Amino acid sequence: MKKEYVLNDEVIMKKAHACGTNLWKITRVGVDIKLKCIHCNREIMMDRLEFEKKLKGRKK
Repeated sequence: MKKEYVLNDEVIMKKAHACGTNLWKITRVGVDIKLKCIHCNREIMMDRLEFEKKLKGRKK
């Protein structure tokens, strides 16, 4: 089953960021996914496969 992600989705990652939160916002979708930390505004990019491994779920 193919998972679809759209811009501005808020997702919860398995491990917390250094600032203490595990809540991120998706800012770019493609082969790579760009995430922005909700708490400290730090941005990271990771490939889709790595993202799906580290993803815990979506924020309701």
